[in-house]
Amino acid sequence: MILRILEIIVPVFGLVLVGFVYGRIRPADMSTANRLNVNLFVPALIFFVLSERMGADLTLGGAALGAAAIILGSGPLAWLIARRVGWDSRTVVPPAMFNNAGNFGLPLAVFGFGEHALPIAVVMFVVENTLHFTVGLWLLTRKVGLTQLLGNPMVPATAAGLLCMAMDWHAPAMILPGIEMLGNVAIPLMLVALGIRLTEIDLSYWRIGLGGGLLAPLTGLAIAVPWVVIFQPPQPLAGLLLLFGALPPAVLNYMLSEHYDQEPQAVASIVAMGNLLSLAVIPLVLVFAL
Repeated sequence: MILRILEIIVPVFGLVLVGFVYGRIRPADMSTANRLNVNLFVPALIFFVLSERMGADLTLGGAALGAAAIILGSGPLAWLIARRVGWDSRTVVPPAMFNNAGNFGLPLAVFGFGEHALPIAVVMFVVENTLHFTVGLWLLTRKVGLTQLLGNPMVPATAAGLLCMAMDWHAPAMILPGIEMLGNVAIPLMLVALGIRLTEIDLSYWRIGLGGGLLAPLTGLAIAVPWVVIFQPPQPLAGLLLLFGALPPAVLNYMLSEHYDQEPQAVASIVAMGNLLSLAVIPLVLVFAL
């Protein structure tokens, strides 16, 4: 079991370490690369997986419903804890709710459960991203982010992929390899970019970083574990839901907090500490998820 877990986490955290070391030696501005990933590579991955890899036997509805329950259920728990401790809920609650389903969720699903689990992980990532640009923006601004949602390239990619899946349509053989190659860039670039981002951690916010970083897996698992016990989903969905609940905060939380001036340095510390803590949390959860 130990060897199996190492086979899963070493490639994932290894690429994050590569990015971290590179960022320390040669500081890099990842804004252009991140923009390319969000606007081109990730939408290509979503479309390709939904249209070409999504089989009829996969529990698409169960994955979407379970992911939504974990995200929305962890919010009130995080709010209660933040209120008791005295943290600003707009700083702490979104990172607890919206996890790193892209950078960590997708590669961990592939290495842990095989290529056949990637479509389920993509569905969870799409749900997380959609809720982040609606519920997440409302938590920050008290406004529904419909404009931002419609302007997110992942949304039309998801809609097109679902339409192709439902109608059994496929991209022409001439362009399909190009779409697949674009999608293949997304996951390694996510991991390397995350490593570079971790070089920017501000240790002066370590207390809220440590506490907020722990909230994401604690509140996520507080919903995921009973959900799996009660509804008894089949594997690999059950394991992926547990893994989804244990994921650290998404880097997007920091980007949005910076854009809306919601204690960005504190949120950056929460995101960074949460992802560092996942070195201990993820292997423990994998013991039960596999």
